[in-house]
Amino acid sequence: MAWTRWLLATLVAALLLAGADPARAQAVRDATPLDFRDDAEARRFHDLVAELRCVMCQNQSLADSNAQIAHDLRREVFDLMRSGRSDAEIRAFLVERYGEFVLYRPRFGGHTWALWLAPGLLLLVGGVVVARIVRARGRQPLPVEEDQEW
Repeated sequence: MAWTRWLLATLVAALLLAGADPARAQAVRDATPLDFRDDAEARRFHDLVAELRCVMCQNQSLADSNAQIAHDLRREVFDLMRSGRSDAEIRAFLVERYGEFVLYRPRFGGHTWALWLAPGLLLLVGGVVVARIVRARGRQPLPVEEDQEW
């Protein structure tokens, strides 16, 4: 009976500890909201952050992520826009700082060729395999069943 009490106490402690992290978690909010001059600037900003990846969240854009680094990067992109840099210059700045990973569509280059060519190559190999299977099965005669009525 002593070990069941110990097991129950351990389970309760684990559940309390597991529930403590979400209770302490707080949504990250931008301290000062971005103030756009006009709709064109807002559209340019939103288009740009939609095509940049959050370096922490991995599968979210800067526009979608709520991580603190995403807030910082959005502020950085806004400041770079205000300083007069073009979209290409802003992308180049972020790639220099964080690598090609920050781009949702990385450029074709020496270290990204597999990323671009692998899907087409896999599709081609899969098509060849399927074609060979279909041809092989097409050459086999169909079994004749004597008792089947047509």
